[in-house]
Amino acid sequence: MKLSTNQSVAFILTTLAVAVISLAGCASTGIQRSEEARTSMQTVDNDIKLIVVRLNATGASLNELTRPGQSDVKTAFDLYSDNISKLAEMEKDFSVNADKMKARGKDYFEEWQTESGEYKNPRIQELSEQRRMELSKIYESIPLNSIGVKEAFRAYVSDATEIQTYLSNDLTSKGIEAIAPIAKRVAGDGDNLKYAIKGLEMAIERARAEMTQRGR
Repeated sequence: MKLSTNQSVAFILTTLAVAVISLAGCASTGIQRSEEARTSMQTVDNDIKLIVVRLNATGASLNELTRPGQSDVKTAFDLYSDNISKLAEMEKDFSVNADKMKARGKDYFEEWQTESGEYKNPRIQELSEQRRMELSKIYESIPLNSIGVKEAFRAYVSDATEIQTYLSNDLTSKGIEAIAPIAKRVAGDGDNLKYAIKGLEMAIERARAEMTQRGR
């Protein structure tokens, strides 16, 4: 099919635009990957701070609900249910963001390794590879910590939700008394989860400090 002059010009301009965009992307991929990795860590770090606050609120509401002599169990139950609902959503968001953080880090260091092999100056190549190994070792502690946190978080939300379901069917003095030992254990699991989250937070902060550009 023969193209008109206007169509030919439009085709050429479109082709050039695609080429320019592709070249621009290649020219800045290293900086972009670094920024994406840092941004993903910031997102998870923000998640963590909100999760800890909600864990404290959930644990307190569970203790209040199962407290002997609680006179307003319905209000206490509603508060606990609200905390569990919000915490369950946080668990889903955290899992997604933690996976993104892992993927961004993997992409960053794999591409860095590839580019390190393209230096013609052996000293520069050696310095690049040395720095990549140092930083990747620091970064590796993040996904290792996040796996444990994800599993503990999921288990905690599951148990806490089942307590809520149980009490929704038997919000009586005997029902609360029966579930109290399990509630106490779950509250302890929440404390352990906060400890694990703290370890993850420290790993993220260390990696972010190493990857932060000077003057920012």
